[in-house]
Amino acid sequence: MFLDVQDMHVRYGSVEAIRGVSFTLMEKEVVTIIGANGAGKSTILKALMGINRLFSGTINTKFGGQIQNLPPHRISRLGLGYIPEGREILSRLTVEDNLAIGGYVLTDRQIFKQRLDYVYDKFPILKERRGQLGGTLSGGEQQMLAIGRALMLLPKILLMDEPSLGLAPLVVSLVFNIIKSFREEGYSILLIEQNAKKALQVSDRGYVLENGVFVAKDRCQNLLTNENIKKAYLGA
Repeated sequence: MFLDVQDMHVRYGSVEAIRGVSFTLMEKEVVTIIGANGAGKSTILKALMGINRLFSGTINTKFGGQIQNLPPHRISRLGLGYIPEGREILSRLTVEDNLAIGGYVLTDRQIFKQRLDYVYDKFPILKERRGQLGGTLSGGEQQMLAIGRALMLLPKILLMDEPSLGLAPLVVSLVFNIIKSFREEGYSILLIEQNAKKALQVSDRGYVLENGVFVAKDRCQNLLTNENIKKAYLGA
């Protein structure tokens, strides 16, 4: 397994938000977790990144061993790239400054420039606006910046939390085309997404989360045709 999570429990005080979930992500695979608001989807990603501490359970990666409860900066350096819900760019810093923060541990200037050039090649609009303040970008451009920031450390796994949230329909399509391109490049992606249908369409496997537990898991083509999933999450 590229990523192997076993019996994850996460608590907020006395409330158990995640209750014993287990899942895997293979190399070059896209896996999505769908579920209603408040089901605990974002909590899982934050636990993977060390932002939320595990009450119990293990997180193993092929490339970094056990990573549960390591500090976020160490997890980032080991190879997990996190694109948070709401993007969380620094609005008063320029595009290039935001990207530089994503690559803050790159002390070799040549490597830093290579990574910056890679991001600019992926998102030419960011290169055009590299001196522009992040807060003046459109929602779609801010999402590109958040993704680009995560790419600066050449992550082995991308953790994407609601990348289409709050975006116009045309921009939503652009974001999912970006995810498809990452898949073609061989990135391993764990995707959290409220737009369940589009998420399942770009993923290999899916898990359905309700109240902190998985209630279904399958290949995405099977979930897309599952009558219960269609009624609950796909608007069918």
